[in-house]
Amino acid sequence: MTDFLYLTHPEVAVDPAVPVPRWGLSEVGRARTRAFAACADLSPYRRIVSSTEVKAQETAALLAEALGLPVEVAEGMEENDRSVTGYLPEAQFQQMADAFFARPNESVRGWERAQDAQARIVAAVTRTLAELQDHRQVPVLFVGHGGVGTLLLCHLAGYPISRIHDQPPVGGGCWFRAGAEARPDRWRTMEGRAGRACSREDGPAPAGAREDSTAPAGAREQGAALACAPEEGP
Repeated sequence: MTDFLYLTHPEVAVDPAVPVPRWGLSEVGRARTRAFAACADLSPYRRIVSSTEVKAQETAALLAEALGLPVEVAEGMEENDRSVTGYLPEAQFQQMADAFFARPNESVRGWERAQDAQARIVAAVTRTLAELQDHRQVPVLFVGHGGVGTLLLCHLAGYPISRIHDQPPVGGGCWFRAGAEARPDRWRTMEGRAGRACSREDGPAPAGAREDSTAPAGAREQGAALACAPEEGP
């Protein structure tokens, strides 16, 4: 398998009047992405592939600008489809996200089933990596979302679908690495491991940064965006 890094978009500008896939990054999200892009260890990644959603494309564009690369957009990498309910108040969203992971074979209130969303993201990433086999294998940086990203991590790590493997509640902007010699185990934050994103080694997380994946509240993108307002720091 071609080595890749999967990164989730950070904080977004929440607007209940706008469909969630069209939300863009907040100023905090942009600042965190620019800081992450300054990591020299991202230089081995010579292909950037983004979800079709605006917030992911904006994250990818900032990385691409820093690395001097174009952004490719891939169908199938979108966040779990929850258009039936649309925007939900924070408490309701967290309850729905809990149910989404806890009952992966069910469509909770019309949301896409977790097992279907997992199959979709796995197929999208596999398809992109397979295309590289016909050319030369170069590490890929995927930019996507926390929900389907967690489902992808579970698939690659051999974990059952569970929210215990979700991102830590830092407003998004988390990553994991996978490939022929790297099997993901959990999420890491932009700040906690930014300097080692391409390293095979892990260093200690900075004080106050949560690196664990047991994050039942505020970790998913809608809730995370509300938990950290645009004017606040990550």
